[in-house]
Amino acid sequence: MASRLLTRLSASSRSALTATRTYATAPTPAASALPRRTAVRKTPLKTPAAQASTTVGRGNPSIVDTLPTTADEIEVPPPEAYSAPPESVPSSSTLRSTSVPESPAVPVEFSDSTTIGGSPRDPSHPDWSKSYFGLSTQPFPSDVAEVLMTPVDPLDVEIKPDGLIYLPEIKYRRVLNKAFGPGGWGLAPRSETNVGPKVVSREYALVCLGRLVAIARGEQEYFDPNGIPTATEACKSNALMRCCKDLGIASELWDPRFIREFKSKYCVEVFVEDARTKRKKKLWRRKDQPPFDYPYKET
Repeated sequence: MASRLLTRLSASSRSALTATRTYATAPTPAASALPRRTAVRKTPLKTPAAQASTTVGRGNPSIVDTLPTTADEIEVPPPEAYSAPPESVPSSSTLRSTSVPESPAVPVEFSDSTTIGGSPRDPSHPDWSKSYFGLSTQPFPSDVAEVLMTPVDPLDVEIKPDGLIYLPEIKYRRVLNKAFGPGGWGLAPRSETNVGPKVVSREYALVCLGRLVAIARGEQEYFDPNGIPTATEACKSNALMRCCKDLGIASELWDPRFIREFKSKYCVEVFVEDARTKRKKKLWRRKDQPPFDYPYKET
């Protein structure tokens, strides 16, 4: 009895739930309310066919004749306007025939070698950083040679404390100016400046009257990086002194016999004492020079 009641209650609850469950749905419009789509037919545009013309030189009169002709807009100048004298516009054959061939580098006259330029193909314009133009072509005139090989004046020669005799570099420049004239000679660098840890060096060429005379490398010591510019200038003077040996200027300074005779006649070696360290040593000076100054004292 109880099982039957339970069965009836479950069946009645299911029916109640089924009766109360509803779903919301959108109303379906009528078929007559929808807009109808109409198909659009695409028809190609018709281009009128050009009619063939049988008249020579007229073309299509229905198309071409409607456009302005070139002759109506552009005024063509007469042929004389484009003409030019034959010599003003030479032909390519004329240009080839008048081209100057490259001349080989041959020696020129001494009087024609006064220009310093830099063309490698023109012997009168040598590049002095590489060229040897004019070397040993002919000797200088006798009056120039006499000035260059004049015996050195003993009053111009100096001696260093270590006993090395030398001619001040300004004396070399005076001899060159007297022989060739100011502007008639010069030093041409032949390399870059080589700056080492303690020494500055560079190669120079001595050029006189447009001819290469000598090549030498100058050098100069320095003790402070701030002194490199001064050492570079001293390096140039040292190269000039070495180049002048080939011209015979003060050549006696490299003669051992002259060096011994000069030192015995014009110089003296004395003992000096360093006032700071109290050490003694020998130093050279000229006889006509005063005694050494501080910190040295002659004993």
